[in-house]
Amino acid sequence: MDAYSFLLQGLVTASDPMMLFYALIGVTLGTAVGVLPGIGPALTVALLLPVTYRLDPAGSLIMFAGIYYGGMYGGSTTSILLNTPGESASIITALEGNKMARKGRGGPALATAAIGSFIAGLIATLLLAFLAPWIVKIALVFGPREYFALMVLAFVTVSAAFGDSALRGLTSLFLGLALACIGIDQLTGQARLSFGVPDLLDGIEVTTMAVAMFAVGEALYIAGQSIQHDDQVTAVKGSVWMNRLDWMRSWKPWLRGTAIGFPIGAMPAGGAEIGTFLSYAAEKKLTRHPEEFGEGAIEGVAGPEAANNASAAGTLVPLLTLGLPTSATAAIMLAGFQQFGLQPGPLLFATNPTLVWGLIASLLIANAMLLVLNLPLIGLWVKLLTIPRHWLYAGILLFATLGTIGANPSSFELGMLLAFGVLGYVMRLFGYPIAPIVVGLILGPMAEQQLRRALSISQGDWTTLVQSPIAAVLLGLAALAFIVPLIMRARGKGEMLSQMAGDED
Repeated sequence: MDAYSFLLQGLVTASDPMMLFYALIGVTLGTAVGVLPGIGPALTVALLLPVTYRLDPAGSLIMFAGIYYGGMYGGSTTSILLNTPGESASIITALEGNKMARKGRGGPALATAAIGSFIAGLIATLLLAFLAPWIVKIALVFGPREYFALMVLAFVTVSAAFGDSALRGLTSLFLGLALACIGIDQLTGQARLSFGVPDLLDGIEVTTMAVAMFAVGEALYIAGQSIQHDDQVTAVKGSVWMNRLDWMRSWKPWLRGTAIGFPIGAMPAGGAEIGTFLSYAAEKKLTRHPEEFGEGAIEGVAGPEAANNASAAGTLVPLLTLGLPTSATAAIMLAGFQQFGLQPGPLLFATNPTLVWGLIASLLIANAMLLVLNLPLIGLWVKLLTIPRHWLYAGILLFATLGTIGANPSSFELGMLLAFGVLGYVMRLFGYPIAPIVVGLILGPMAEQQLRRALSISQGDWTTLVQSPIAAVLLGLAALAFIVPLIMRARGKGEMLSQMAGDED
């Protein structure tokens, strides 16, 4: 069967009333957390992991994907009306969107963001559906060496991509890898780093770690901030719809943003932020109205928002086909797959095609739902911004605690939640990224297993790890992913020092 037939079957699965209900919950929650500054899709999916433990796997994963898409949509609302991005990927939207809102054109800014997100999401989801089978065919030839090299690439790129320092990213990663060693050895059955505690024999629970690091740690960090925010929401004046000139100036940026965002989202070291900045730079160069940039150019909203949503679908390409997370939300979604005993990768397309294609098809439905939810209900989403922040984060702490107890009613697990929550707070305090520690805990056991298999096959010969052309290329890319950011940062510091020296002279 070809991708088209599989996608049609997936649409049948996703059209089930219960699946539609899960998708609606996902996109509604996603839009809400996208609107609220500081609460992203990663935190929300992490909170829901323990709650969905006993639910239907397909419905839960469809809901998680809906949250991811909805978060990308909702982040533009606060960027445009409040000049405060709800999501890091919406930072660039605030540059032009808020200027438009201040000029009384907040409606067209919200409209071009929503319609551009819909078009980009639609095209990118179709690209995901038709590209995934090709990547799966390539991945099916992977052996232990290739999989280990792929894991190394994932480790390095996640460490380099998150945070301002590669060293801090690697420190966070190795902390996660160390935690992944706790428990029973998969090959020998020996207990490792359990310190005589029976509860540690099964290892660190990924769900508990994810909830603690993303939800509890974030809540404690916000509680520790004494700064009070008195942001003013810019009211939406006039019509919400775009006029003919707005349409003429928006459709090309929508397509260009999609073309930029999708491949960058699919790259191991990509991410929505990079795509939005590149899209903004492209629109600034190609516009016929350069004088409007910085003063409220609609192209500066249309392109980045399209790139933002296209990158979300792009992120799902390596996640579903290779089991490779390229963003914090993708890492939590990987944990979501694993809690149902599913491992994303080429074999999942063969063993559970109904679930995979139902998930991909549900993205098309969720995309249409988001268009309907965002523009007509803009007043409702703006009212969410009036919720006092201390109530919001107190609710998150309560929900995290109850969810963890519900999934694993153990006082030890609750203690782990608190301990890792404090660790997440300390890491945020000192600028250490959170995503690498979770990725290390999730992918660490798989990387160890593949490495030991490869060495068993080669009878301990390490040189065989680079004798496979695919493994050698992947390890080479990992080396580049580590070296290039260091060179770029060193060059940036050098230019800054020379500029300071010139100013002193």
